[in-house]
Amino acid sequence: MKNKKVIVYPGSFDPFTLGHKDLVDRALKMFDHVIIAVLKNPQKDLLLDPEERIKVIKSYFQDNEAVTIDTFEGLLVDYLQEKEVNLIMRGMRMLSDFEYEFQMSLTNRNLYSDFEAIYLVPAMELSFISSSIVREIAKFKGELKGLVNKETAAILYEKFK
Repeated sequence: MKNKKVIVYPGSFDPFTLGHKDLVDRALKMFDHVIIAVLKNPQKDLLLDPEERIKVIKSYFQDNEAVTIDTFEGLLVDYLQEKEVNLIMRGMRMLSDFEYEFQMSLTNRNLYSDFEAIYLVPAMELSFISSSIVREIAKFKGELKGLVNKETAAILYEKFK
């Protein structure tokens, strides 16, 4: 991917939502390639295992060669250095996201001086979506249309059987 403008979109993505997809679509207007880096964190209590999260994300980007789905564990900055990328993308839905993201960016820059982050705001109609809200709705068999794609909804409903 030399000479391409590449950005990494790291996260747990438990599950990947239409809000996440919107941010990737926005990033692809500015960058040649987006790497969606799925965090493998055994300490975090996640509904979907890494393979399931990758399967879900692939269902959104099946034929898009400008998107790569990868996994990482450990420090994000170590992953970035391994990939020879210094730029990440994060979503900002509301003011409460700012404080956490600001602290993480400063910490990552302290660990990796070339680290940079850009923040994108999702479409207004998607800005309320979070993975935790989606899991809660799925748990009680609520309607997931407009929050996730059909493949993701099916996986979530199956998980909560």
